[in-house]
Amino acid sequence: MDYYDVEKHSGALDSPLSPSSEKRTTIIDDSGAVAGETFEYGNGYYARLQRLAGRFNIEQRGIERVPESERTDDGFRALLNVSTMWLSANLVVSSFAIGVLAKSLFYLGFVDAVLVVLFFNLLSILPVCFFSTFGPRFGLRQMVLSRFWFGWWGVKLICVFNVLACIGWSAVNSIVGAQLLNAVNNDVPGFAGIIIIAVCTFVVCLFGYKVVHAYEFWSWIPTLIIFLIVLGEFAHSGAFVNIPMSVGTSELGGVLSFGATVFGFGTGWTSYAADYTVYQPATQSRRKVFLWTWLGLIIPLLFCEMLGVAIMTATDINNGDNIYQAGYDQSAVGGLLAAVLFPPLGNFGKFCLVILALSIVANNCPNIYSVALTVQVLGRWTQQIPRFVWTFVGTCVYIAIAIPGYSHFEEVLQNFMNFIGYWLAIYEGISLTEHFVFKRGFSGYIPAHYDQPSKLPPSIAAITAFCCGVAGMVVGMSQVWWVGPIAQHAGAPPYGGDVGFELGFAFASVSYLGLRTLELRYFGR
Repeated sequence: MDYYDVEKHSGALDSPLSPSSEKRTTIIDDSGAVAGETFEYGNGYYARLQRLAGRFNIEQRGIERVPESERTDDGFRALLNVSTMWLSANLVVSSFAIGVLAKSLFYLGFVDAVLVVLFFNLLSILPVCFFSTFGPRFGLRQMVLSRFWFGWWGVKLICVFNVLACIGWSAVNSIVGAQLLNAVNNDVPGFAGIIIIAVCTFVVCLFGYKVVHAYEFWSWIPTLIIFLIVLGEFAHSGAFVNIPMSVGTSELGGVLSFGATVFGFGTGWTSYAADYTVYQPATQSRRKVFLWTWLGLIIPLLFCEMLGVAIMTATDINNGDNIYQAGYDQSAVGGLLAAVLFPPLGNFGKFCLVILALSIVANNCPNIYSVALTVQVLGRWTQQIPRFVWTFVGTCVYIAIAIPGYSHFEEVLQNFMNFIGYWLAIYEGISLTEHFVFKRGFSGYIPAHYDQPSKLPPSIAAITAFCCGVAGMVVGMSQVWWVGPIAQHAGAPPYGGDVGFELGFAFASVSYLGLRTLELRYFGR
């Protein structure tokens, strides 16, 4: 096998963490893979930081391709790893909070809300399952893989959106956890709860891939027990109200808008998918990876969101004059769960809420681990800063966002979920079209080209198609501050119904078909 020094490669740059005379020395084989031991080569600050990280078994690898010899996450345990990864990340109170929105924001009944949860989740997780199969095949992270669809320069725009998604998800999730802690003890201010969750998440993500998987492998168990206790106590209380579904255009608008929120939550993992399978061998069955990822996603999403839908119906008792509505008014989701647990269980109920609050760590780990990898794709210089440094920076940023957003959680959650659904639908439309139509499957990729700009798409077609997708999003979105002309006809006035992600996907994929055909004819790549 041939090797070469990255100093002689077109991508070599001086590390911003070292004197200009000191270059990062990395050995890359002929497939573009980078051996793990080479991260410690050299005398610059980068190498010193990596050697320090190595002493504490902190993952040193960033976005560099994983060589086959280092893909040790194999066998049935690897399938369990990827499945429990998404099981733990979604069996959390954040998923429960999505179900709560069905009544609080979209005024849906019980049956129609449950049907929305079912069908929009089945649709939303398909891209996550599919892109998870790319990790074992290529040993590349999701945003690095995106270079094959968006090109060297175009992917930087995608990375900006993904950084916003990672930071935004983390902020929203930590707010939910802080609300739970506040419901347990009103003397615990929101900012304290946010900091507690952020520090716990940082410690797990600091150590990298193996520790994240190890934590997620077990963390779902106590959370499941608590949710089953919640389900049992609520069922025993008899507080469930079977709110009937509405009819007409108002119901249509509510279904479409709640569906957009559910879709945004489920498909939000798409831009991280391959990050958590890159250490699996290329011989791993793609069908098995897809299936186990699907199981790890669909079970917790349906369970938690439907439970949220059911418990929120209790706020309708006595026209809203009840402990459930009072709890929700005081501490949002945390107060609602407190109303279920505190009266029958007392202090043990408070303990249950603390466990649910800490479950947010499992939900935030994929965000904070992946944000560091995404930042490294933004430029050569960002890649020269170790992954674990960016993990710390990302943690500080989302704390700074979450604390002032604590008092406006419901509006933040709805707007943010829709934003995620919009841009990821456009991303999926372009990437899936490139994969199936132009690359014609996995055989159309040359993995070694992942860091060679001249051999990647020119980005013109992808960025133009992305803009077309944004146009579709604008005419189909329904927000408090903007209702598109098509959205106005998809429900009752003044907000209509949200069809932004459907139109974003359609506009992007259809326009990309024509634009990419022209781009290939002109540039040949």
